[in-house]
Amino acid sequence: MKPTGTQQVEDFLRQLNHPFKPEIEEVRRLVLQAAPSLTEHIKWNAPSFCQHHQDRITFQLAGKKGFRLIFHCGAKGNPIPPQAPLLHDPSGWLSWPANDRAVATFGEMADVRAREAVLTALVQQWLAVTQPAP
Repeated sequence: MKPTGTQQVEDFLRQLNHPFKPEIEEVRRLVLQAAPSLTEHIKWNAPSFCQHHQDRITFQLAGKKGFRLIFHCGAKGNPIPPQAPLLHDPSGWLSWPANDRAVATFGEMADVRAREAVLTALVQQWLAVTQPAP
């Protein structure tokens, strides 16, 4: 029997050897709390969150100085990239490699705690602006 997405993620995290494992687990909890309707699975060798079966937010765990959360529009992205970033980030925290992809970088737990409210708002806004058309 194939494990559910949540079971996949829990198994992955149980076996994860990463210097920021507690921070990764806390960010996962915060994302799921911000949007309880999200589902999750493993993508790109890391936990990924889906909205309506489409990946929207994915961890990037490479690196020893921290980890990243990638806000994206799924594997295929947008056929016509937007002319401006998909959402306004008044915190200035996100970096924008493309107008339809943003990156939040995390370090120590104090960094995660200090950005809880901003992360919650960004997750909710990202999901709203990347909502698939009916």
